[in-house]
Amino acid sequence: MSFNPNAPLDPGQVTDVRGTRLGGRGLLIGGGGGLVGIVLVVVYLLLGGNPADLGTTVDPGAGAPSQSSTLQQECNTGADANKKGECRIVGYVNSVQKFWKDEFNRSGQQYQPAKTVIFTDQVSTGCGVASTAVGPFYCPQDRQIYLDLGFFQDLQTKFGARGGSLAEGYIVAHEYGHHIQDLTGQLDSGSGEQGAGGLSVRTELQADCYAGIWANHAAETGFLQPLTADQIAQALDAAAAVGDDRIQKEFQGRVNPEVWTHGSSMQRQQWFTVGYQKGNTSDCDTFHANL
Repeated sequence: MSFNPNAPLDPGQVTDVRGTRLGGRGLLIGGGGGLVGIVLVVVYLLLGGNPADLGTTVDPGAGAPSQSSTLQQECNTGADANKKGECRIVGYVNSVQKFWKDEFNRSGQQYQPAKTVIFTDQVSTGCGVASTAVGPFYCPQDRQIYLDLGFFQDLQTKFGARGGSLAEGYIVAHEYGHHIQDLTGQLDSGSGEQGAGGLSVRTELQADCYAGIWANHAAETGFLQPLTADQIAQALDAAAAVGDDRIQKEFQGRVNPEVWTHGSSMQRQQWFTVGYQKGNTSDCDTFHANL
């Protein structure tokens, strides 16, 4: 995807704490170790889980990391987003939040912005101390999105996605979909219940649908040029790569829908497509849809 070169970026919407080290015990993950243990965590947390629900251990002495960033100097225009990965994330965050701000205004509501925090290794959040292994996630306690940019490489090397710029945009938009659910009171209703038709899956599929809505209107935000069919294919491929069935089959050798938390590859593609084709939040009621 190409950003409009002269579009002004707002790097203040992204906090960069990469390279900051936290003291203390960090993240404790029960239930297995090694790659399989990490994958089981990712199945739950990838694209929206809450690390606090996994029994993370927070060091009382570990506060929020201090910001150490050159984003303000390096990420000022869409041309910067076309050149640098960090600036690309800034551009996506700006575009997604511009769309939702306008959408809320059209319905007479006020949108509350959410910052994205990019980090390496581990980070202290309102939901606990999280490590890179959890993948991108939204924390409702502090209403921030957390993202290790190394995840995009993992998406290709570990999960078999083709990658691409809109694959990254889809992930950012999905996490902001959870923020929209939080603002509208839909997020709490979907926590805890696993299974192919459970509330957790329905919550994640709605966030996928919201990501598709943003894609439908992305060019209207002024940050991005019109999407191409290949770019939409990048987003759909990323959605398939993080389907519960695909992850289970790849790393466990079998598929068990009873413990799904995010939905199958087909479901995730389907609901992103619904959002992209329809472009309206009213078409994203996954809580009452026949999955």
